[in-house]
Amino acid sequence: MPLSPQAASSAILERNGRFLLIRRKNPPMADLFAFPGGRAEPGETPDDTALREFFEETGIQARNPTLFATYDLKSEKDGGSHFFLSVFRIEADRHVEAIAADDAADPGWYTVEEIRRLPCPPSVRDCAEKLAALATDR
Repeated sequence: MPLSPQAASSAILERNGRFLLIRRKNPPMADLFAFPGGRAEPGETPDDTALREFFEETGIQARNPTLFATYDLKSEKDGGSHFFLSVFRIEADRHVEAIAADDAADPGWYTVEEIRRLPCPPSVRDCAEKLAALATDR
């Protein structure tokens, strides 16, 4: 019997054409670069999850989450995880710097060209590509 997907959210913070990514320390995405995010807690809305996880992993208090994309992610690895991921664009004060915490390491700002070369989930690459395309359409 297939398991119901677990709710998860991630948050995209963009500054000057660069995206804040962290390197995951724990499974299911250990050592991959990703937008800060994680599993929802019981009773939490997807946007609340995105803001909480972003703060827990970066120390940055974000605001104004706007749903950007959703993904139905199934993996045969790590015991067959299944997540329904909601990805939000967020805002934060420009002067605040990320400090890796929780299960995150190595926060950094990356261009879409750099993201294409990093080990990261396809959903991260997809979002970065879509946002870069939106920026060139302006």
